[in-house]
Amino acid sequence: MSSTSEIDALIDLMARLPGLGPRSARRAVLHLIRQRGRLLQPLAGAMAEVAEKARECLNCGNVGTSDICDICTDETRANGQICVVEDVADLWAMERGGAFRGRYHVLGGTLSALDAVGPEDLRIPKLMDRVTAETISEVILALNATVDGQTTAHYIADRLESRVALSSLAQGVPIGGELDYLDDGTISAALSARKRL
Repeated sequence: MSSTSEIDALIDLMARLPGLGPRSARRAVLHLIRQRGRLLQPLAGAMAEVAEKARECLNCGNVGTSDICDICTDETRANGQICVVEDVADLWAMERGGAFRGRYHVLGGTLSALDAVGPEDLRIPKLMDRVTAETISEVILALNATVDGQTTAHYIADRLESRVALSSLAQGVPIGGELDYLDDGTISAALSARKRL
């Protein structure tokens, strides 16, 4: 058994994380070892605690440390709006912006015929139940502008069309974006979603 087998195992695990390859993982592990008391030990403790306590919100699909997340239990956010997102990373991105003060619903992916992912494989039935149970007035479809994302948005819109107001996020030119650097689809979406000044 190698004297570095535990370190090699940690590097291998770190290399599986999104955005880290084997070289980046080696650098990260080496930095953690050098900063053992300040970084490695607290990180190991935090990871063990999260591994034990983290769970998916039974209501919306967010990740937290209780059965119902803080957003779902916050009565000030019960304003009749639900923002539908593909995954928790999208929810966290929306929260970083701080502009949305309603509640969320995490689908857990998108519909995909190629991957055999149907409505029952996602949290779409739960969304339909929530629209009725929580007396929702507006569903905001904040799904990615991919083929699967748009297919999922259309599917949900068809199911909810007569029950609630439906809206989607605007698409087009980002703040600070230059037209010359944008793809044709983005320019087309921006032109279609233009508004009067």
